[in-house]
Amino acid sequence: MAGSGALQAEVGSGDMGTTQIANEVIAVIAGLAATDVRGVADMSGGVVGGITERLGRKNLAKGVKVDVSPDDRQCSIDLAIIAEYGYRIPEIAMEIQDGVKRAIEGMTGLEVTAVNVSILGIAFRSEEQDEGKEKARQ
Repeated sequence: MAGSGALQAEVGSGDMGTTQIANEVIAVIAGLAATDVRGVADMSGGVVGGITERLGRKNLAKGVKVDVSPDDRQCSIDLAIIAEYGYRIPEIAMEIQDGVKRAIEGMTGLEVTAVNVSILGIAFRSEEQDEGKEKARQ
């Protein structure tokens, strides 16, 4: 999903040259910021993302689509996530939007015009996860 639109955003230029940031970099920043939010079980990257992970590669931009404006100073982000059961979805989405906007603007200098969050599933805790937590407490 990452990297649609322009291949990169030009965020600065001066006497020494230009600075460009690839859409893939912006997507990774957004993905990491989103997965830091409590209640996000995983990003949803569809079939291609699943194949990539089965091959042993962690796709940090999974479930993220970046669109950079023609003037290269603004971007919008679309995220597809899997939420954890038991968390309030509207609160998860608001925290994702705030965190992604803050991370991208802080790290790249781009203005984030929109962060769209799609909840594509709910993850339930497995008994193995619960047993592992119980053993860790003992």
